[in-house]
Amino acid sequence: MNSVDLQKLKKLAGIEENSEGSNSPLTHGGTERAEYMRKHNIKPGTDEWFRLWFARTGLTGERPMPKK
Repeated sequence: MNSVDLQKLKKLAGIEENSEGSNSPLTHGGTERAEYMRKHNIKPGTDEWFRLWFARTGLTGERPMPKK
């Protein structure tokens, strides 16, 4: 496999390096949510936790971090 194929695979997988140097698109926003969880003592599996991680304002109008 040459570097062109590798770059193409990375782009298709969504893991190409961005300008900040991060390889993972999955961490975008995750740090902010984790800090919010600690600050407001939100436990995994609770209704607040599901709202924080899975609410989509554009689809449902629900705000993931209402206590900000």
